Parts: sequence; structure tokens; C-alpha cells
Amino acid sequence: MTNRTENIGPLAGIRILDLSTMIAAPYGATLLGDFGAEVIKVEIPGQGDTLRGMGPFKGDEPLRWPTMSRNKKSITLDLRRKEGKKILKKLVAKSDVVIENFRPGTLERWDVGYDELKKSNEELIMIRVTGYGQTGPYSHKAGFGTPATAFSGFTYLHGYTDRPPISPSFSLVDYITGVYVAFATSTALYYRDAGKDGEGQFVDIGLYESVFRMMEFLVTDYDQNGIVKERSPGLSGHSSPAGTFQTKDGHWVVLVTSSDRTFERLAEAMGRMDMLKDERFYTNAVRLQNFELTNGIVADWVKTKKRDELQEYLDDFGVPISPINSIEDIFKDEHFKARENIVQIEHPRLGKLKMPGVIPKFSKTPGSIRNIGPDLGADNDDILKNLINLSDEEIRLLKEENII
Repeated sequence: MTNRTENIGPLAGIRILDLSTMIAAPYGATLLGDFGAEVIKVEIPGQGDTLRGMGPFKGDEPLRWPTMSRNKKSITLDLRRKEGKKILKKLVAKSDVVIENFRPGTLERWDVGYDELKKSNEELIMIRVTGYGQTGPYSHKAGFGTPATAFSGFTYLHGYTDRPPISPSFSLVDYITGVYVAFATSTALYYRDAGKDGEGQFVDIGLYESVFRMMEFLVTDYDQNGIVKERSPGLSGHSSPAGTFQTKDGHWVVLVTSSDRTFERLAEAMGRMDMLKDERFYTNAVRLQNFELTNGIVADWVKTKKRDELQEYLDDFGVPISPINSIEDIFKDEHFKARENIVQIEHPRLGKLKMPGVIPKFSKTPGSIRNIGPDLGADNDDILKNLINLSDEEIRLLKEENII
């Protein structure tokens, strides 16, 4: 384990080599960087992470990169070449964790798989992210978030029954997997440092598994009841009433009653205490059998009130309701501001740039944003000189041979 330095977060002193590209694994590394880990992003010379070329853009400037790769350093290194492998192994000897998302067997073919890298560092932890995991008949397949979401069963649940299933409008499964990457890294570090053997290990994560793990209701309902849950445009099969409703002034809100006690509060707010004794509505189980009727009653009532009036009114009764916010709404919202959910950072070319803040909030060792996503190879000289003690001449030759 590397020595802890100035405490800038609970993971201060942990060094991570991020060999991964695009979203899922890099996002996990970013989360760890937010809480003090030193994250060194290793990229292909002259090309870099393909995420650098992913929209949106302002002119030629990628707008996703500064946030997705914040709190990272960037070095370039060709892992396929002999000198590149040597440098990687020297970096591994000074690091705690390697995060990668190549197809299974790729690093092994390059002679820098886990077993080989562990020779340089017995305490090494490696997080391996692929579409379908390191094992199984589909492990060789290309893995991307949207197909993995479909494979998990998630996509099957979403949309209208008379239209095709719909995918999430952004890379949801990648970000969920990134959270698992951060969780797995922290757990493996704890075991290594608090356990008896002090050794590292590798962790195997499939993209589809992260969202599949969240659908226990789907598994048990099919196992015990033989139910194949079909798609619906909103929350269904769990709570009633629940869904999207339109207010008198044309805004959309989400309202859900996840327990009978919550429905009792809603019934009181609507002036419909009679529903609590009606055999069609008095429990969640019977309301689910009369879902459309129940939702219709709520929809008609919601249309009698304007959005802000409705929000204040139901807040007073303790009924869960929220406006459906656009990003413009979020930028104006006082709660997002108070929670520092959006922060402003200096960008060398764009000037002031806003991005999501750090969560969760630690009382004693809070996370921080120390730098935005770096330019390609920005930290080559610093890391190669100061971490693995290469000379200026050695670095010059590596540049000339396109190894870095």
C-alpha cells in the first residue's frame, strides 16, 4: 500500500492506474478520484481514450471529458510494445489498483494480465469490466452499455405495450457499473489492508450484471409465480397509485404511494377518505388490481391544482411528489444550489465550466475536485520522472519511438 499523504479525502494515498476507456470503468475510477485517490489514466499515444471524441461538443471542445476524467492524471503508453510493458510494470509496482475494460484475454495476450502484473506487486488489486464477464459462453462478445441493458432484462420492461421497447436515453448501465467499480475497489482495498493475508485480488464485473442485480422483484416473481413482467410506461406492479400526472397549468409531476400509510395521507389530501373503506382501494394489493381506476381518480384531482400549489399542498401532507425537472429547471432550483450539486470549475479553453458536484458528502474526509479531465499525456514527464525515475533522455527516446 502506498503511503498516505496530505488528507484530501478518505482514499488519499491510494494510487490507481486507469487503463480503461469510455464510460463504465473510467467513471468508477473518477468516483474514487473524487475521494482522494491518485488516478493515473493510461492512454494510447496520439489517440487517447475514445471518450475524448464523444459528444456533446462546444466547437471542437468535448464537454463530457472534463467531468468524466476529473481528478485524473494522463500519461500515454503503448502497452503492446516491449518498452511500454516494462513501464507499466514499474507503475504497477508503485500502485494499489489497476482498472481495465479490455475484452477477456486481451491483456494476457500482451503479457500484462493480472497474474503477470501481480509479479510486480503482490498486493495489486485489478478491477476487470467487460460486457458479459470474464467467464461464460458470451464472455468473448463485444460489450457496450445499450446491448448490455437489453441483455439484462431492463429494456424489456420499458415502453408502451403497443410500441417497441425503449432503451434509456443515456448510458445508464455504464454509470451503474461505474458505481460497482468504486464499490468493488473500496471493498477489495479494505480486505487487503484489514485482512490477514495482505494480498490483492482481481474483481470480475459484467455490465449487464450491475442492473440485473437491481431487479430482484423480476427474478422472484417469475420463479415463484411464473410471471413474465411486460413493459409499461411507468412504475407498475409495485404500488398504486403511481405514475406521471399533469397539473392544471400543464406541468408534469411524478407521484407515488409506496405504502398504505402514504395512500392514507393522499386520500386525506384529496378529501377522499371514503376510498380507505372501499374494497377496490383500501389496500395496495387491491389498488394494484384496479390500477387504472385508481390512477384515473388521482389524475383528475391533480388537474385541479397548479404545479407549485400542488407541490406545497402535498408536501404538507407528506405525500411523495416531485416536478419532472428539465436541466433548465435544475439550474434554477434552490435545493440543487444549497446541496452544491452543481459546481463551477475553471477550464483552460472554455473558461468557467459547470459540472456535477461530489457525492456522497463525508463529514470528516469530504471529496473534492482538484482538476478537470487532463489533456492527453499532460503528466507524462512528471509521472515518468518522479514516480519511476526515468531520465530526460529515456523519456525523449520513448517519445521518439511513439511508446509514450
